[in-house]
Amino acid sequence: MSSNDRQMNGQPRPNCFLDHLELPPARKDKQRLARLRAAWKASWEEGGFLYQRWEELYQARHASWHELAAWIKTAALFGGLSLIVMMVDTAGDIASAALKGLNDVPATSAGDGSGLWGTVDHPVRAFLADQAAHLAVAPAALYAFWQLTGLLGLVGGFFGNAGARIAWLLFGIGSLAMIWTAAPIGGRAAATGLAALMWALASIFALRGLTLRPIVHNHPPQYQFNPALHLHATLPAPAPAGDDLGPDNVHPLQR
Repeated sequence: MSSNDRQMNGQPRPNCFLDHLELPPARKDKQRLARLRAAWKASWEEGGFLYQRWEELYQARHASWHELAAWIKTAALFGGLSLIVMMVDTAGDIASAALKGLNDVPATSAGDGSGLWGTVDHPVRAFLADQAAHLAVAPAALYAFWQLTGLLGLVGGFFGNAGARIAWLLFGIGSLAMIWTAAPIGGRAAATGLAALMWALASIFALRGLTLRPIVHNHPPQYQFNPALHLHATLPAPAPAGDDLGPDNVHPLQR
């Protein structure tokens, strides 16, 4: 056994120092980072994964829905559904808070019914208070909801919303019915007529631009009809050249 294989301090000397050498952690991290950087650059080169995705996203501006890439459609649908769910959840919370607030509105006095507005407003308050006695809701909440419906119908109808205009029409019809029912018998017709005039004046703004005349669209026809008469005549075939001299049985006279 050579001197290189002898024991030193009771421990055998390794045959090769490089066999037991380990790279430090810093060098491993650098190698891993270098591989990641090389993969990132390769993905952005022409034909790479990220390069193709970016081209599909760039071309999506001028493409129709059927021409979009599948991953863009999936992302758009997922984002749209998530937005709808969030909006519905938020709208539910808002509606719940609004209804709870209307239910907690303190009762207000019905007023004495004096003045033009009191002539219209007092029967509505009296009707809602009488109906609320049979319902699990406060009269003030019904009155606040009635006011909110009229306000939304007026504002939404001014901006041309069809649903708001339908709500405005139902609001007016319901208000006239409540006034006719709860107004004093002697002034019932006057109170209802006054309310109808007020509602008609407010409808100038709520039903702005609405017309009952039919809309006629004059568009040129997309096709043109040209009648034509086609005659098909069959011409006889031309006769042979020998037939011009007559039949063959005619011979010249001979002496």
